[in-house]
Amino acid sequence: MIDFAFCFSQNESEKIINRFGLDFYKKVLLDLVYYADKWDLTAMQFIPSYSAKVVFKCQSKKYGDVVLKLGDPSLGEIVTEYYTLCQYHARGFCRVIEADIENGVILEACIQPGTSLREESSLGKRLSVFCHLYKGLHISPSKSVVYPSYMQWLDRITNYMSKQKNCRELYLYMKKARNIYLSISTMYSEKALLHGDLHHDNILLGMDGEYIMIDPKGVIGDPVFDVPRFILNEFDNEKDRKTYKKINYIIGVLVSELTIPDSIIRQCLYVETLMSACWCIEDGGDYSSVKKDIALAEALLNSCALNL
Repeated sequence: MIDFAFCFSQNESEKIINRFGLDFYKKVLLDLVYYADKWDLTAMQFIPSYSAKVVFKCQSKKYGDVVLKLGDPSLGEIVTEYYTLCQYHARGFCRVIEADIENGVILEACIQPGTSLREESSLGKRLSVFCHLYKGLHISPSKSVVYPSYMQWLDRITNYMSKQKNCRELYLYMKKARNIYLSISTMYSEKALLHGDLHHDNILLGMDGEYIMIDPKGVIGDPVFDVPRFILNEFDNEKDRKTYKKINYIIGVLVSELTIPDSIIRQCLYVETLMSACWCIEDGGDYSSVKKDIALAEALLNSCALNL
């Protein structure tokens, strides 16, 4: 057994408990000791994301630089990530090295240098990387029963918002987004395996100069619904005319490169923007923090100039 010691700060511990619960926090502490010994893990560095799992960068005598992910298998997301990565066999994605998926644990190769696409200063380069990855991405799921559908995502968050009495306006926007999805899906109904979270921070630079995808959600839907997360990450802090023109330019490039109609990309972006806004509320965020995103998505949907 290797010597192992890892301690969260008080702030980190509180955030994990608030996000996942005390039982999961205790499980994480036990899992760290067990898997550090099992896979010879040292030099653990906690990555404070607090999203769907607890993540560490570490070193392994067996495998070199690795990423350890500890999730709750009952919630499903760690499971769908695992099966998505396995189905791609490291083709464009990070590689699974070891897993104990029944316990919600994955050990992945650490992408080096791992620079996020967000750090790329050239918009043209960011678009080129995204389009290249998107074009080679979508396949039929081998275990479709494992994955949720995009429609299920929409229904779950719409149902959640319907019960939030202080967010009636946002709920009505979400209902509109759901109806737009239903309209799109009459024409775009392919049941492909989507990444589900294909934005800049999930696209990392590898040693060979190629970009690699990480952290797939794993969801079933038409490939067009893997486009808007990238666009949403290009929203600037100030949702002004400059941002409006920039996003219109991005949509134009994507229309040309991906041969998806302009109106479909705008509608998909609206749906994704509203889901993201509602998830923000679900995670304890404030409606005022997402209002400008929604206003921009509305303007882009309607192809009209902003008046902010």
